[in-house]
Amino acid sequence: MTDRTTIDTAAATGTGGSARPAARSADQATDPVKQPQAGVVLTGLVAGALLGGAVLLRSGAPTAVLYVVGLGLGFVLFHSRFGFTSAWRQLVTVRQGAGLRAHMLMLAVACTLFAPILATGASLGAVTPTASLAPIGFGVVVGSFLFGVGMQIGGACASGTLFAVGSGQSAIVLTLGGFVVGSVLGAWTFGFWAGLPSFGSVSFADTGLGYLGAWLISLAIIGVVVAVTLAVERRTRQVPALDRPPHVRGAGRALRGSWPLWVGALLLAGLNALTLLLSGSPWGITSAFALWGSKLLGLLGVDVTSWSYWADRMASYRAGVLGDTTSVMDLGIIIGALVAAAAAGTWTFHRRVPPRLALGAVLGGIVMGYSARIAFGCNIGAYFAGIASFSLHGWLWGVMALLGTVVGVKLRPLFGLGNPRPEDSVC
Repeated sequence: MTDRTTIDTAAATGTGGSARPAARSADQATDPVKQPQAGVVLTGLVAGALLGGAVLLRSGAPTAVLYVVGLGLGFVLFHSRFGFTSAWRQLVTVRQGAGLRAHMLMLAVACTLFAPILATGASLGAVTPTASLAPIGFGVVVGSFLFGVGMQIGGACASGTLFAVGSGQSAIVLTLGGFVVGSVLGAWTFGFWAGLPSFGSVSFADTGLGYLGAWLISLAIIGVVVAVTLAVERRTRQVPALDRPPHVRGAGRALRGSWPLWVGALLLAGLNALTLLLSGSPWGITSAFALWGSKLLGLLGVDVTSWSYWADRMASYRAGVLGDTTSVMDLGIIIGALVAAAAAGTWTFHRRVPPRLALGAVLGGIVMGYSARIAFGCNIGAYFAGIASFSLHGWLWGVMALLGTVVGVKLRPLFGLGNPRPEDSVC
């Protein structure tokens, strides 16, 4: 999740995030619900339909369906404000573990959905589903740690970057640009990291009980994580409540938000499983950034196809921006978040971004883009998809990203970004 309040405050006041929002009650009862921005909603719907038509004509119905799934992901991410960056920051700074427990709910449901799909090879498309596995090596350890640092100074993770761009946060546009640059650099040097010693991929399904055993192991680990976060909170004198946006009452909440975290967790798990059924692979994000940047370099005459990274991914490169499934889903997330933000009346675009905030956004994006390539994915492709696929590298990625968060939160003030404090009423 992005630093919504911090970024908006900094951009509006020019303070670089030094201003702190007034404390509010956890249920946000005093905050007014804004009216929908009909013009922006209409613009988003038209843009989404045109882009969807282009994908359909260019790549066919299966890819167009995945674009629609991307639209749904953007809608869910925005309305639930489902955070990865914020969840780890809240745990590290004020011992608030509700965000991480929402991760565990999402992962438990995803594991439950993934297990029968992977065990039976069930598919809604032409490709047999495969697990997202990656080797346990230096790239995962170093890359996930750096990603944890980068997402704190960049203000968003991979999924948060896309839905924040859609919702109009201009500072995160800079993060996205940095993501693309870093991803290209990571693709360029990928051969070095891939050549380092590793232990190969480790799947919990490689037990005598297969995917049933993998599911039981995963649920046991998830249970331990939940128990630890609750124990940490009980031993902490004062833990701020989660800051939740105001929401529409009644049936209108479904379209205008905001939604409880548990709703976001369930829907994201379901949409990830749907992606697996449709495309044969779990949900991912950052490989598209490498594609976008590499295509641009290709237009400038750089032979990126000679890189070892693209040697094994030539089908994706040839499919292009409107043909690669991850790319079209990313575009769908941006459009879906735009429509969701406008429906909630919160779409905005700040023309002025404080210099320190801009620098952090770019640097954080570059670090995350580079580290996601060498770590075989980001908070979605490695952490979410990896754990849901019963791969040990997904859990390793999460642990190292949490350690990187410890460093990242200490660097945030250098870029005009604040951190939650124990005395805050909400975080």
